[in-house]
Amino acid sequence: MGKDTIADIITYIRNTDMDRKGTVRITSTNIAANIIKILLREGFIENVRKHGEANKNFLELTLRHRRNRRGPYRINLNLKRVGGPGLRIYSNYQKIPRILGGMGIVILSTSRGIMTDREARLERIGGEILCYIW
Repeated sequence: MGKDTIADIITYIRNTDMDRKGTVRITSTNIAANIIKILLREGFIENVRKHGEANKNFLELTLRHRRNRRGPYRINLNLKRVGGPGLRIYSNYQKIPRILGGMGIVILSTSRGIMTDREARLERIGGEILCYIW
C-alpha cells in the first residue's frame, strides 16, 4: 500500500471489478473497515470476511456481479477518489454534492466518523469529502 490508503482501497476494488474476479483482499485498517461497512450497507458489495495471517489482519470482500452474463461487460461499480493527502476538500452539509441525483453516494469523514452524504445531511454536519461511488 502507498501513502494514500483510501485511494489504494478504491483502486483494488475497481481493478478487481474490471477483471471480473469475485473477491479482493485488503489490509484491514480503521478507515478501510468503515468505508467497507458503508459499501456493504449500501449494497455495492455482497459479503465481507475478516481473517488474519502472521500478525496482519485482512478484509476479504465479495463483489456483486451482473446476473446477465450475455453482452459486453459493463463495470458494475464506479469509484472516484476526491482530493488526497495533498489536497483536502471540505464541504458543509448544505453544499455536499449529489451524485447522479442521489443515486450514488458520497463518503465523508466528519467529526462523528466516516458516513455517507445522506447521513451527514440528516445530522447537519459537514466534513472532508473522501470519495464518490455510483
